[in-house]
Amino acid sequence: MPQNFVPFLKENARKDMIEELNARLADTIDLTNAVKQAHWNLKGTGFIGVHELLDDVAAHLREGADLMAERVVMMGGLAQGTSQTVAKESTLKAYPTDKVDIQDHVAALVERFNSYTVNLRKGIEAADEAGDEDTADLFTEVSRTAEKDAWFIGSNSAKAA
Repeated sequence: MPQNFVPFLKENARKDMIEELNARLADTIDLTNAVKQAHWNLKGTGFIGVHELLDDVAAHLREGADLMAERVVMMGGLAQGTSQTVAKESTLKAYPTDKVDIQDHVAALVERFNSYTVNLRKGIEAADEAGDEDTADLFTEVSRTAEKDAWFIGSNSAKAA
């Protein structure tokens, strides 16, 4: 087993946190890909603003994924982020590949961000129960950014006006 740099966690808690981090990693990579799918294909009023926003959002998600993957490895696990693993393990609804209208993309992304942040909050609770404050803090940081990004994306909805 690789060296464990989180000696305060009991073995079962460490394994649970590796599993939870990898689960959220799969969701994060999946959501990043959904954001890029929208970024590449959206059309309509406000295109450039949303197009550029989605690049920033994808960068935020990649940062969160990196934090999760590094924490997994630091805890002695193996980060599971291949496209095959993500396709199998993501809990998010599959992103539609036939959309072009900005409003359709905004709605689809907000729906997925809502599911994503719910899962992150469950991860925070699981980390708290395991006594892993650092993982709880990591999930909180990622959740805070995701909620803000979802708000930015959703503010482009015609319904938000």
